[in-house]
Amino acid sequence: MGLLKEVTIETIKRLPDECSAEDIMYKVNFVAQVLEGLGDAESGKLVTAEELLNRVEQWAK
Repeated sequence: MGLLKEVTIETIKRLPDECSAEDIMYKVNFVAQVLEGLGDAESGKLVTAEELLNRVEQWAK
């Protein structure tokens, strides 16, 4: 089983029984984004905090 699928199943199992479909989708999306970010970091696709701030400044103009 793939890592995303395994982590998604575990995430859903840990949610309270009374959670909504929206809660489930939010958590699953969050986990997918974290795994994607970790994969990017492992492959060297990193942005420094300074570079990020510069990009934000450019977008704000």
